Parts: sequence; structure tokens; C-alpha cells
Amino acid sequence: MNIYDKAHDLAKALKESKGVEEITSAMKLIETDPEAKKMLDDFRERQMEVQQRMMSGDMPAQEEMEKMEKLFEVLSLNLNIRRLFDAERRLSVIIEDVNKIIADSLQHLYGSSL
Repeated sequence: MNIYDKAHDLAKALKESKGVEEITSAMKLIETDPEAKKMLDDFRERQMEVQQRMMSGDMPAQEEMEKMEKLFEVLSLNLNIRRLFDAERRLSVIIEDVNKIIADSLQHLYGSSL
């Protein structure tokens, strides 16, 4: 059994999954709405900046985090953006589950610390 072949099979299955199809469909709808696309792009840019700062140890102020949450709520009022966020959340759960399955398969190597 070649682990890399299995990884490629998994990647192909993810690409062909309903979750990816839902994200693609939602993105196409957002692309037809310039205002929604701009709002989403701006949000993603701010989200990326916050995540990069957090990874470098610079924790954003509570006020900034609350502002991002409010912006997320406002964006979610747009049905196509909400559809995208929901589809992304579902795909994220699948990826987390796959990671857990892999980590659990190696648990015997390190005890129960994984």
C-alpha cells in the first residue's frame, strides 16, 4: 500500500465531494454580485491579517475580534455568502474528522497524548 497514492485518492475524493461542489456553486453566485464579492474579499483580507498576527503571537484586541464577529454576522445576512460560509464550515468538519482519524491511527506510537 502506497500512502502517497492513498493521499492522492483522498484529495480527489475531497475535490469531487458535495462540500466542494457547494462551495464552488456559492462562489459562482457571489461572483455575479459585485457588492457581495467586494464585501467578502475585504472580510477575507482582514481575516487573513488577523490570523497572521495571531500566528506570530500578536493577539488582536477583544474589540477587534468583536468587530470581526459583527462583520461576519452582517455578511451572513447575504444568502449567497451565508451559503458559502455554511458549506465551508461543513467541509472544515470533514477535514477535521480526517485529521482525527489519521492522528488516532498513530496514537499507539505515542500513547494517549495525541
